[in-house]
Amino acid sequence: MDDSLWLLIIIGCSFALFIGWRFEKAERKEYLEQLKVQFELEERLSKAGIQDIDVMDGIEFEQYLVVLFKKLGILARKTQASSDFGADLILEGKERVVIQVKRYQKKVGIRAVQEINSARDYYRAHEAWVITNNFYTTSAIKLAESNNVKLVDRYGLVDLILNSNYTSVDKEVR
Repeated sequence: MDDSLWLLIIIGCSFALFIGWRFEKAERKEYLEQLKVQFELEERLSKAGIQDIDVMDGIEFEQYLVVLFKKLGILARKTQASSDFGADLILEGKERVVIQVKRYQKKVGIRAVQEINSARDYYRAHEAWVITNNFYTTSAIKLAESNNVKLVDRYGLVDLILNSNYTSVDKEVR
């Protein structure tokens, strides 16, 4: 090979390495920025109380509960937004728990209990819960009792929040 061909190969490889390095650097920067945004969101949500929850939308409430369960030492993950088969969150631990999340300004009705009961079978979960910032209708409570669905109402949610605050303090003290 003559020297001009070698020079062309070297220049081409150098250019490819430079472009790859720049792209990788841009990807890293974007990834770090996403981590920063996620951390700031978790930090903000971890300080939220019941009045903050009352003004969240449904997706924010789901994200809030993921952070809340994380503070409690429980692995929680969101299901896909559509075709979730009735479950918004899944808790993974000794036993799998499916949760339907309802951030409502009115009482939660029977449909939420029906949907999470079906989701329990689909996700092969041991337990099914509905969590709301409000309360439940009488028919929802009756159906939940007969189907072994746990209902966490506003008071139960406040208890979870308070317990997560104690858990966080315990971790800082240790």
